[in-house]
Amino acid sequence: MPAETVTVELGSRSYPVRIGAGVRREALAAAKARVDAGRRCAAVTSPAVARAMPDLLAELGRLMPVLVTAKDGETAKSAEEVARCWDFLAGNGVARDGAVFALGGGVVGDLAGFAAASYQRGVEFVQLPTTLLAMVDSSVGGKTGVNLAAGKNLVGAFHQPAAVFADTELLGTLPEREFAAGMAEVIKHGLIADADLFGLLEQNAPLSWKHPLLPAVVRRCVEIKAAVVAGDERETSAQGGRALLNLGHTFGHAVEATAGYGAYLHGEAVAIGLAMAASLSAELGRCTAAQAEQVRAALTAHGLPERLREPLPLDRLLAAMRRDKKVRGGRMRFVLLEGIGGAATSDDVAEDSAVRALLSGGAAR
Repeated sequence: MPAETVTVELGSRSYPVRIGAGVRREALAAAKARVDAGRRCAAVTSPAVARAMPDLLAELGRLMPVLVTAKDGETAKSAEEVARCWDFLAGNGVARDGAVFALGGGVVGDLAGFAAASYQRGVEFVQLPTTLLAMVDSSVGGKTGVNLAAGKNLVGAFHQPAAVFADTELLGTLPEREFAAGMAEVIKHGLIADADLFGLLEQNAPLSWKHPLLPAVVRRCVEIKAAVVAGDERETSAQGGRALLNLGHTFGHAVEATAGYGAYLHGEAVAIGLAMAASLSAELGRCTAAQAEQVRAALTAHGLPERLREPLPLDRLLAAMRRDKKVRGGRMRFVLLEGIGGAATSDDVAEDSAVRALLSGGAAR
């Protein structure tokens, strides 16, 4: 199947998302063109990617210096690691006309993107996502950032990439657990915007990187996200808009922060958050109890958790949720399901209802 393009429409800052087997060759060609034009570039990757894709890393390394993060996973999204990136860019002479290439999953993309956004007040940024989660979600839309002990992504910037190259062949290197984690974001896209996509996922569970439907599924998720980003790039809409992409994330980010970064993969925490959000939505009459059960069943069918492995303290989860970026005027803001295939934001959810949702997923008083 030939590679396809989805364009994120942002006027003069519009950019292509190339999707398909082998598009890493296009990414290397784009890198070579910049270097041949005399522009200093640098790449950021992770230890796991360096081990899994030595040939691709070597090809990229022949064009530019490559920084390998000190750790894998969410703990790499730290102030210390972004400072390493800044020093690396400066030490290798990257100037305002340079570019940063991110080869990795969502952590690498967020970290390298924030380094690119802040170094010399902003240099060009190119995404080469290597995980399903990054391909369908985090590589598109320009959100970058790092974590604090107080919460996830509390420091960051909007910095759109110049291009995204999503090579589906690279998914063959992913461990099953990592692939399943990406399916949480795929399921989320169906829940907020495409009931037919959700039905497809129900009927074809579990998807694998070899499944013939996967490229089309990736493309549909990118189309959904591109449309949302084009309409509300900086998440400023009073209702709906880009915030809808956070379905399950208010709960999920609290799980990550409370359990300790790395205890759950991001997609696993989002999956638990989706189940909690579905329970909350059913309690508030936004979806039926049967639809909430459909959500839990779809998560389980794709190898994802729908509740905590072991209880986490309710008070700590609530405290993490109160520090969430989406809090407005001291009130927590939730994304609620409107059946399957629709969602809406709400900032008038009673805390008791949020507590019951957390308890439904295994939190402990």
